[in-house]
Amino acid sequence: MTTAYFTHPDCRGHDMGAGHPECPQRLDAIEDHLLATGLDIALTRMDPPLARHEDLMLAHSERYLLELDEFLRQAVETGEHKALDPDTTVCPGTRQAMLRSAGAAVAATDAVIDGRAINAFCAIRPPGHHATRSEAMGFCFYNNVAIAARHALDVRGLKRVAIIDFDVHHGNGTEDIVAGDDRILMVSFFQDQLYPYSGGVPLGDNMVNVAVPAYTRGMEIRELIDANWMPALERFKPEMIFISAGFDAHREDDLGQLGLVEADYAWITQRLVDLAERHCKNRIVSCLEGGYVLSSLARSVAAHLRVLAGV
Repeated sequence: MTTAYFTHPDCRGHDMGAGHPECPQRLDAIEDHLLATGLDIALTRMDPPLARHEDLMLAHSERYLLELDEFLRQAVETGEHKALDPDTTVCPGTRQAMLRSAGAAVAATDAVIDGRAINAFCAIRPPGHHATRSEAMGFCFYNNVAIAARHALDVRGLKRVAIIDFDVHHGNGTEDIVAGDDRILMVSFFQDQLYPYSGGVPLGDNMVNVAVPAYTRGMEIRELIDANWMPALERFKPEMIFISAGFDAHREDDLGQLGLVEADYAWITQRLVDLAERHCKNRIVSCLEGGYVLSSLARSVAAHLRVLAGV
């Protein structure tokens, strides 16, 4: 078995306008780097389906989904961009990209549980971890990782799963959806006092939130992970691991002020791979979140994938 790699051209159809950091070129940069380095041949490419309404309902309210569908329909009819908030805009291609991204997360979960892949990475956009049960925000519409985690539990019958979020921004949407669900342990680190200005007080006992000050470097992050994440994860013994893989904590990414480099992402990934070997039958599904400087994003994703694929 190899690492499954889920992506689709539809994910490039979502475009929030010139100069927006969450741009289609993010996926192009990853793709180009995988081809240039030869890492592409270590991955098994799989085409994701569109998510179904029942998939989306695992994490979002019916009212939110209906209101968002109407907003998206108006964008398609007019052929124009429509802003949900100052940072989050839809265009005629957004709905297809959203459905394809959530569909990738669900399909990756099935592929790993069914043994068609040892683990999986979803190179998808738009990202998802700021999308709450009832609100789109922060470039996010459907919460891909929360949908996938609930699919593993509610549809595939697993008992315990872990969500790991290493984006520079707090995954407030995921926390909103899974807080209090004792089948899920969510652990994260994020830059303190940065958008969305949350996470300091966890919403549930199933959260391990590590808020770190600006300019924290990788070795300090590693120490915090070993001190805070790993004991909780070892006690919890998840049957599957889901990763909200944001690479905007890289020192070159100017949407945050943390100091990670590729070696830190490789180290974090190895800690999770080792945990998955002990408790999860190696089952990991990772979904792209942030990372907005194209060169550092591509290099960091490659470092993450090399560990997942064992190459």
